[in-house]
Amino acid sequence: MTEHPSAAPTGKPTSYSRVTLSKIMTAVDVNLYGTVHGGVLMKFVDDVAGAAAARHSGGTAVTAAIDEIVFSEAVRVGDLVHAHAQVNWTGQTSMEVGVRVVAERWDSAEDAPVRVATAYLVFVGVDVSGAPRTVRPVLPETPEDERRYREAEIRRAHRLARRRAIQAHRAG
Repeated sequence: MTEHPSAAPTGKPTSYSRVTLSKIMTAVDVNLYGTVHGGVLMKFVDDVAGAAAARHSGGTAVTAAIDEIVFSEAVRVGDLVHAHAQVNWTGQTSMEVGVRVVAERWDSAEDAPVRVATAYLVFVGVDVSGAPRTVRPVLPETPEDERRYREAEIRRAHRLARRRAIQAHRAG
């Protein structure tokens, strides 16, 4: 009897994908207002989310969409910024990565870090030729992970409904 490997990849727990990147913001990161440029933070968010997606999927993953990014506080030169990411949800070839960005203020390092941004990004696992590939399921471990998984499904349903509505409108 010949054994055939399962077509479905083995799942990984949510904690497996968790990644944190940290960076001290410098004068080259600022905008005309003297605070860190939103684009600098967006790249930082994409970098950490990409690392979490690649770790979870076991290979290359590319950004397919930024579902949402919210900036809640300004980041200043000298702040130590930490971006925390994890895979919240997986489909056949795609996954949602949640990112939370916090800053330790350079002038009040003993204070608790301040949340400065949150984001949800969609990544697709790709093979060496760039074609979508199956990604392994994410296995929520805690009630918080379960909540994130359910909310990711809501965001996905809204994203797909919006796409269908726009396509229907364009079709006339």
